[in-house]
This record gives sequence, C-alpha cells and structure tokens, in this order.
Amino acid sequence: MQELLLGIDIGTSACKVAVFDKDGAVVAQTNKPYQVYYPESGWVEQDPTEWWAAIVAGIREVLTVDGVSAEEMKGIGIDGQSWSAIAIDRERNVLCNTPIWMDTRARDICERVKKEVGGDEIFAVAGNDFLPSYSTPKILWYKEERPELYGRIWKILQSNSYIGMMLTDEVSQDYSQGYGLHFFNMKKLEYDGGLAEKLGLSTEMVPEPVSCDHIIGEVTKKASELTGLKEGTPVVAGGLDAACGTLGAGVYKPGQTQEQGGQAGGMSICVDQALAHKKLILSPHVVPGQWLLQGGTVGGGGTLRWFKQEFGEGQSFDELTALAEKVPAGSEGVVFLPYMAGERSPIWDPDAKGVFYGLGFDKTKGHLVRAVLEGVAFSLEHNLRTAAETGVAVSSLNAMGGASNSVLWTQIKADVTGKTINVPTSDTATTLGAAILAGVGCGLYKDYDEAVGRTIRITRTQEPNPENREVYQRMMELYLTLYEKLKGTFSRFS
Repeated sequence: MQELLLGIDIGTSACKVAVFDKDGAVVAQTNKPYQVYYPESGWVEQDPTEWWAAIVAGIREVLTVDGVSAEEMKGIGIDGQSWSAIAIDRERNVLCNTPIWMDTRARDICERVKKEVGGDEIFAVAGNDFLPSYSTPKILWYKEERPELYGRIWKILQSNSYIGMMLTDEVSQDYSQGYGLHFFNMKKLEYDGGLAEKLGLSTEMVPEPVSCDHIIGEVTKKASELTGLKEGTPVVAGGLDAACGTLGAGVYKPGQTQEQGGQAGGMSICVDQALAHKKLILSPHVVPGQWLLQGGTVGGGGTLRWFKQEFGEGQSFDELTALAEKVPAGSEGVVFLPYMAGERSPIWDPDAKGVFYGLGFDKTKGHLVRAVLEGVAFSLEHNLRTAAETGVAVSSLNAMGGASNSVLWTQIKADVTGKTINVPTSDTATTLGAAILAGVGCGLYKDYDEAVGRTIRITRTQEPNPENREVYQRMMELYLTLYEKLKGTFSRFS
C-alpha cells in the first residue's frame, strides 16, 4: 500500500487540491474556482463557505483518480491566503463574507489607531506596520461599523484554520498566520494581552497559536461523508500560502529565498530571527525556528491574466509571451506600474493605480505584454532592494507559481534582479508545502531535511544576462521615478 498526502491551497481565484506520494510526485490534482466580490470601493471580499464547497468538490474529484485511495491518505495539510478575518459564532457558522488581503476599507481606522496607540509600539510587538490589509484593522472595522455582528463573534479564523475546522470541527490558529494579528508577538510567538487591550480587542477572540505541523484533529464523520475522505485521517494546522509555497520551493534554511509568481507577486527570505522592516512583511515560517522577511505585491501573475482577459482576443498565455519575446529588453521605453488594486510592499499605497507609460504609435501589443512582465519584475526588485537595507544578502531565488512556467518571464526577473533563479516543480509548490507539513506532523518524514531532500527537485536554472541587466537598471530608476511623481496624483484623485 502506498503512502499519500493531501495538500489543500486556498488561493484568491481558486482552490487547489493535490495528492502527493512520499517522494513529492503529484498523483492527482484539480483546481476549483470561486468568486471575489467588490461591493464598494476598497472592499474586496470572499465567502468562506464557497471555499469549502469548492474544496469538497475538489477532494471528491481527486479521490476518483486511479491510484488514489482515501485509505492510503496519511495526512492532510492546508495552506491559505493571508490576512483573512473570518467571523464565526459558537455554532461555527460564518457570520459574513471575509475581507481578504486586497481589502483596504479600514484605512481610516489604521491612521487613528497608530496615533492613539502608537505605531512604533505596535511595530515593536508585531514586527509589521499597522496597515488596512492585515487582519487586525478588519476586526476593528467589524467592531466599529458592524457592532451587532461583532457582538455575535466567537472566534476570528484565518483561511486555512477555517477549512481545518470544517474537516475536524476544531478551531485553530497557526504561528505563520499570526502575523496578521498585531497583538501576536513576533519574537515570542505568543499573544500580547496588554496590546490587544490597548487596541480594544481580546485574545479570547482567536484560538491559541500552534505549530504549523501540529495535528489539530481528525476528519470527522460529517466531513468524511461530504468529501469521501476516511474518517480519522489526521489534519495539521497548516499555514500561510506564501510560507507553504516557500517550503514547497525548497526554501527552509536561513538565506534561502523564494520568488512568488502566483496571482500576487513578491519574495520570501528565510531568516533565523525576527528581522523586521517597516516597509516589508515579517511572518514566522511554517518551518519551526525560522521566519520569513517578505515582500508582497498586488501585481503578480494576475496582471498578465487581466491583460489576457481584456486585450488577449482569445490568445493563450504562450501566444502573448511569444509577442513579448520579439520586443527588446526595456520594452523600448514602455513601463508598467503593476498597482492594479493599490499596492502592498514596499510602498503600501492603497491609492496607487496601474499605469502604462511610454506609449506611442510605434508600440504594439507585444510592447505592452513585455512591459507587464517587466513591471512585475521591477516590483520584485523594489522589494529585494528594501530587504537589503536590513543587511540580508540574497544570491539566488527559487521560483514558484504559474508564472515560473514562463521561461521568458523567469529570465526577465533574473535580468532585472541580477540573481540566479532556480525553478523547482513550480505548479505544485504551495500544495506540496502543505503536504510536507502533514507528512512531518504525522511522522511520514522524520524532519524537514528528509522531507525537502526527498520531495523537491530543481527543473531548470536561469542566470542573469549582463547586457539586459544594464538596460533594466536604467529602467528600474524610471519605474521608481514614475511612482514618486504620480503618488500625489493617485491620492488626490482617489
């Protein structure tokens, strides 16, 4: 009998469900889409019950694949998008849609709280600035704008802990997602009740934090009947999607770095201490004893998906990038600012807008596509430059996400950053990371060295082109200048 692991990824546009064998090979996988809702300006929501319905359908589908048996499933790991604020009552009912990581409705609350409580005091505990994308301001928004709903809240959950609850009936909070809660002490990995009180909140609203490979419970009879999973299958707490993807890309030791090419973009540098920077994001890694200094951007693979949807005229991603390949590095002066829903690190500007600069009658669709690819790479470089201010050195990146399937896009990122980029099995990095947590938690692997060594393989390596690097260094300065010149306009006409 083979030994299988199930990885579940709660993404922004869809969930992924994947089954792996002990060597990290994909035995079965599926994607199930769901909706993103934009009810008002700055509001971006999802319905967690729609996540669950999609995951149930996905699990049932993979269990029909030849070679997959619920009896052989040794453990289940779950990763999910960051900064949810899923409000549930004591009966474990979801009380409202959750604002997701792109939501900025609490921006006024953030400004007030930083003045009243003290932004520096919050940062000293949390290791992160008090910004509207995080979970804490969203909870305060419930309290101030939806007091009746707030009074019914029993617990606030994160995306992966909600799915964990639906599988096991247990509520949980893992360390890696604790960074969304500003009363979570980043160095001690525990809640700071005094700061929670100053913020007008209580630590009773969130489950006690546990390690990401901790078994929170087992698949219940009800969940078994819905999904087809075997009752009693162990489920671990899981963690942040970016952190699971980082693990699944083979990044789990200090100095190693992951480059993210999913719907969103960014990078995660593995460090062995809680090393914070106000313009970046700090979270515990899903690997015990490690942290991730992260840059998280709005513009990742989603920018090219948007362009394809609106201007692709039925063309595939490969056809679009083939057009871009004909355009020289630097897109002959066309620059794209990928701020399609404001921007996160390192500028943290909810008013920022996507911009094409340098258009002319001589420019083609290929110029625009290449500028999109380059703009995302510039945002990655902006975060790497910011991280360098902490003294962290990065020599190479391990890429993950669908964007890393594009040799051209990966090469552009290598040329812009001047870093070697290694590409593991890219499409499955995040679900593989979640599955590894399950494998360690249930004892299938003795430790993370064994798990990573056994499951992760580099499929290609791309080195920076010095000539293109020189072009991109000049274009990077234009990219930075454009934002500085436009940011006042962004805020004025928001």
